[in-house]
Amino acid sequence: MKMLKYAKLIDSAMDAIADIQDGATLMVGGFGLCGIPENLIEALRVKGVKNLTCISNNAGVDDFGLGKLLQTGQIKKMISSYVGENKIFEQQFLSGKLEVELTPQGNLAERIRAGGAGIPAFYTPTGVGTLVAEGKETKIFDGREYVLERALKADFALIKAWRADPHGNLQYNMTAMNFNPMMATAAKVTIAEVEEMVGEGEMNPLAIHTPAVYVKRLLLGRNYEKRIEQRTVQARV
Repeated sequence: MKMLKYAKLIDSAMDAIADIQDGATLMVGGFGLCGIPENLIEALRVKGVKNLTCISNNAGVDDFGLGKLLQTGQIKKMISSYVGENKIFEQQFLSGKLEVELTPQGNLAERIRAGGAGIPAFYTPTGVGTLVAEGKETKIFDGREYVLERALKADFALIKAWRADPHGNLQYNMTAMNFNPMMATAAKVTIAEVEEMVGEGEMNPLAIHTPAVYVKRLLLGRNYEKRIEQRTVQARV
């Protein structure tokens, strides 16, 4: 694995994911198609690793985001919240080729945060009385029923940030704050790709969202498409 001047800086996406093997559990950041690690996902597609378990808010669209890995049959299981934009996902799920664990979005976020904080499980009222609660322990607190949700951890977290310094301190931009910061804390190895690199000491410490201690590898990404899932505009009058 070739490295640049600073130990965490990796010069290619393929080098950054070189040790991700078949059967790995991955957290993949982003919200819809916003703030997703485009370069790292493409590198996984090219490498061809398979039987992956992916923890992500969504499954991308048919030919973009995690949809690329569904297209090539590399994902065995999805733990996610919103999957409505991906027809390949639907086809693979209905045919039994893809295992799916649907989780309410807030529960998903908290399960990841808990994993990063060392909390093994927590009780939540969200999902009680639905398919989400099937097979899970429930308990009454102050007259209200709660379901026990287990924390989530991963072998690798693939995240996307706006800026980084050479040590791996990260800043996110707007909606990309969703899921990326908490995933950075909940994996054995966090790999961050960023749009911009700033010099050492140039980042305001008060503006750092993910401290460098959580980041093991850092990649300056290229050629971002930044697609929009659904564009809705008001009709001209």
